[in-house]
Amino acid sequence: MSLLWRVFLANVLVLLVALALLTFSPIEVSYPIKFGQFLLLFFGFVALVTMNLVLMRRVLAPLLRLTEVMTSIDPDTPGTRLEPEDPRSAEGRALAHAFNGMLDRLESARREAARTALEAQESERLRVAQELHDEVGQTLTAVTLQAERAAEGDPDHANQALRDVAHAVRDSLDEVRRIARELRPEALDDLGLVNALIALCNRLDGQDGPRIERDLQGSLPPMPPEVELVVYRIAQEGLTNAVRHAKAHTITLWVQGDAESVALRVRDDGVGMPRELPEGTSGIAGMRERSILVGGRFSIESIPRRGTEVRLRIPLDHDGR
Repeated sequence: MSLLWRVFLANVLVLLVALALLTFSPIEVSYPIKFGQFLLLFFGFVALVTMNLVLMRRVLAPLLRLTEVMTSIDPDTPGTRLEPEDPRSAEGRALAHAFNGMLDRLESARREAARTALEAQESERLRVAQELHDEVGQTLTAVTLQAERAAEGDPDHANQALRDVAHAVRDSLDEVRRIARELRPEALDDLGLVNALIALCNRLDGQDGPRIERDLQGSLPPMPPEVELVVYRIAQEGLTNAVRHAKAHTITLWVQGDAESVALRVRDDGVGMPRELPEGTSGIAGMRERSILVGGRFSIESIPRRGTEVRLRIPLDHDGR
């Protein structure tokens, strides 16, 4: 039986009691009403209201218990599910089923987000480890051998050998700075978002590939550091993907903002993305996760042989936080 009919029948029972009292009791009401008759009606009214309250509490008790159980669910303890407190209540079963479905979706999304984050962390660690091993490690090994040969070799050639060692060390330092800059762009902290994006475009535009055009608002509204980092990282990922995979002639980076929001677009005139491209490739999942962390809207529009556009919009409070 649905909750509606249970409430309806409880009220019908109260009305039936009132009807029985009026029909079979010797109570009489005259006009104008006497004080004794008013007291009888008043106490009868109080009794009927009390009876209605008791019945309503009994009818609604399963939903109240179900609500209490809901508040006790701990997101850090997955697998906990609700059972309807009163199997006779269709609403209780429906509510428990809907809540359990919501828990299933939340736990699935949380597992997927955690898996994506761990994969991104491990991928970044693997990339840094490989670069340190392949670039810096090999260079330092070569420097060590050069230093040993300089120490044991002909003193007349020691100066040239030391200059070679110094040159190799400078190359290693440049490589370490490049790796550190990719991990955390120092220009973002020192020069601000716009100048960091300009430096990013100049660095990518200097490579053999498409021309990168900039349309950047000169003075962006104040925004928290995490929002600036998300805008920079998504711009970096979008530009890098376009340079490597789009086969484009021109890539445009567009950033505008006001007191309400900041918006980013990365557009290219390349071949577009394949329709069967998996969701987790080309950093798409990482860009979407970053935008979600700051409450942003992320989307990609791609037309075969006409290019791809990455869009991001992040709402801002009026105080920029």
